[in-house]
Amino acid sequence: MSVTTLPAGVTTGTWTVEPSHSAAEFTVRHAGISKVRGTVAITDGTIVIGEDLASSSVTATLDPATVSTRDANRDGHLQSADFFDVENHPTWTFVSSAIQARGDAYVVVGDLTIHGVTKQVELETEFNGAATDPFGASRLGFSATTQISRKEFGLTWNAALETGGVLVSDNVKISLEIEAVQA
Repeated sequence: MSVTTLPAGVTTGTWTVEPSHSAAEFTVRHAGISKVRGTVAITDGTIVIGEDLASSSVTATLDPATVSTRDANRDGHLQSADFFDVENHPTWTFVSSAIQARGDAYVVVGDLTIHGVTKQVELETEFNGAATDPFGASRLGFSATTQISRKEFGLTWNAALETGGVLVSDNVKISLEIEAVQA
């Protein structure tokens, strides 16, 4: 089965991403032997559902000062000029340029800006359903993933290991869990 239209239960209009019910998570290999996971807060987001995929769009803003890896020293280092440089780059943004059907899922294509560098990414996106909450609000849920090269975003700090290799891998996996409420 291949999707070509909006999923059942999705109505047109503007939907607001709810930061308290959404998450942006990343995973990066550390020292070549383990994975470190962290989060960055989604502070704002809008999903516009048009009559079809071509007239739909997504925008989001994230706050790199909220990075959390459950280690205050590492979080401070990530916020520093060595990595995210939050003093000079206080926000990250995503602006879609296309939403496409791919198999039984969707791909949201757009420009991701991190550390002042903008690159096109593809978010493999799954529609998780529509619901009406106990207060009458219409809600939509999505999961999305992508992988980026941190070097392409100017995040080049690293340290060589005595055994070979580097402390922080270049590849970063990003996972999103999004819940939006109709405006």
